[in-house]
Amino acid sequence: MTDLNELASAIRFLSVDAVEAAQSGHPGMPLGMADIATVLWTKFLKHNPRNPAWFNRDRFVLSNGHGSMLLYALLHLTGYSLSIDDLKRFRVLHSKTPGHPECTDTPGVETTTGPLGQGLANAVGMAVAEQVLAARYNQPDVSLIDHFTYVFVGDGCLMEGVSHEAASLAGTLGLGKLIVFYDANGISIDGEVDGWFTDDTAGRFHAYDWHVVDAVDGHDAASIEQAIHAARAESNRPSLIICKTVIGFGSTAAGSAAVHGAPLGAQAVSALREQLNWPHAAFVIPEEISQAWRQVDAGAEHEQAWLLLCQAYEAHDPEMYTDFLRVANGGLPDEFLDDSDVFIKQCSQQTQAIATRKASQLCLEHYAARLPELLGGSADLTGSNNTDWSGTKAISRGDWSGNYLHYGVREFGMSAMMNGMARHGGVIPYGGTFLAFSDYARGAVRLAALMKTRVVFVYTHDSIGLGEDGPTHQPIEHVAMLRMTPDLDVWRPADLTETAVAWQQALFKHDGPSCILLSRQALPAQSYARHDMLDIKRGGYILHDVEGTPDVILIATGSEVQLACAAAQHATTKHWKIRVVSMPCVERFLEQDAAYQNAVLPATVSRRIAIEAASTGNWYRFVGLYGTVIGADSFGISAPAQDVYEALNITVERIAHEIQAFFREER
Repeated sequence: MTDLNELASAIRFLSVDAVEAAQSGHPGMPLGMADIATVLWTKFLKHNPRNPAWFNRDRFVLSNGHGSMLLYALLHLTGYSLSIDDLKRFRVLHSKTPGHPECTDTPGVETTTGPLGQGLANAVGMAVAEQVLAARYNQPDVSLIDHFTYVFVGDGCLMEGVSHEAASLAGTLGLGKLIVFYDANGISIDGEVDGWFTDDTAGRFHAYDWHVVDAVDGHDAASIEQAIHAARAESNRPSLIICKTVIGFGSTAAGSAAVHGAPLGAQAVSALREQLNWPHAAFVIPEEISQAWRQVDAGAEHEQAWLLLCQAYEAHDPEMYTDFLRVANGGLPDEFLDDSDVFIKQCSQQTQAIATRKASQLCLEHYAARLPELLGGSADLTGSNNTDWSGTKAISRGDWSGNYLHYGVREFGMSAMMNGMARHGGVIPYGGTFLAFSDYARGAVRLAALMKTRVVFVYTHDSIGLGEDGPTHQPIEHVAMLRMTPDLDVWRPADLTETAVAWQQALFKHDGPSCILLSRQALPAQSYARHDMLDIKRGGYILHDVEGTPDVILIATGSEVQLACAAAQHATTKHWKIRVVSMPCVERFLEQDAAYQNAVLPATVSRRIAIEAASTGNWYRFVGLYGTVIGADSFGISAPAQDVYEALNITVERIAHEIQAFFREER
């Protein structure tokens, strides 16, 4: 049997050699955590490199993602589709080994990490998804879902606020299948952390109701193995294993910040080879060590045993098994599109004025009843976000049969956990807060878009229309910020019908997240008698039109669509021909072909006005040099909603005045 120290050395030198070849990277963490990784991956981790997507695999998350070469070395050594040439191309353009782990680039990477702390929160979400799915599908004699979630974190991860949010909730929920390894090396980029991080980490996690294994020698395989056994035996609490390690273990700069984020240098690498008795050339792994690492047959055996369980499950309950396969593969029911189109048509026939946050709840009432994989929640604003529905059942410690999480006041933690749930698979997470508080969640929203995860961020109180709560709660720049995020669909519906379309499209979007921005105040139902609902799905469409070429085009979203429609009606008395374009999703509209975009916004019509109670900058692409944007480029004010609109001069009268100005200028 190959010595574990030699297996760990293979990780260390692949990491060091790759960083040296790239002349950038972070060798300190891989050198320090190689022993922990070796024990976990050779003795405990249940996975199949031949099938990285095997559903019942253990999940491994590298939250301290700057040490990415540790993970790449592990993936290569255990037989994933990551070659030595891929390791040699570390941090090279279009390589499979980018500077930080990217789940879209590298087979075997569970989630994109880099911004510290989010990987831990992702892992909490994964552990939640595992528990929810186990409660839904496992039967007394057949457990389809039964795996652990393992996480590596560093000092920086535990300094970040999101780690407090996620760890606190994980302890409250009693996530016994979550095991976190803390690399307690006492060093961050600026040096020894004693000057800025003196938390009693063990005490902190005890207070969160975690099982803590403290003061483990992170370079002693027997101690590490014993700690993992203890953590796996604790079924009612998540576990934190605090591993005392030396950053840059074995190197001449060991124990210092100098080894954190820079190549060691040729001379130091040579000294390290001598220190650790590794006489092999760069990127060379002896065959006996490669064979010891490449235990893929064990992974295949794990999966084969699971497939036999699946057969037994299917024979006992074929309907439930079919449903499990569907959600595990991320599919929607075959009839869902037709059924949702019928629902949207029914919504278009409604005439009452309602807030779109209430409209969203009505949509959930329909969609969630048909999609058991929807896993909802709110950051302590359920009654305001309207993210619950009649079938809502809250998840609690010891009862995972529900479909709703009360996240508490943890916007960032909620959003990062939802990313983890989506990356785990089998659930479609959605979660609500106020749009102004998306600031707190921004980092997770960005990573959701970067990872192309199907997550639905529900943001209510979407404008100055929330009124009396004032400028701290009135979003101004937030819509523009979200729209500027690549691969993120931002829906701001004007009524029930557009809200139903927004939800339908968010659920069907497999390749990225969606935001649905919803009003606090009631909005009138628009008339859709002449419309094919496909128009709304295109993100922008002609809501109100005139015969022939329009004189002026009004473009609006959400609560301002009613203002545009009212202004258009007023303008008819002047014999001006006004087209109203509702644009609930700018991103979808920009995806349409040029012919459709020109049909909605003809290039021949330069008199255009965009209306949205938010930052104006994004709208100039649609109105051009000669158009006008009516919006809010200053903070709001505390007053009833109508008074706020009037104070910021976002009114029907203002729109009418701007229309009239077009014709005055031409005279």
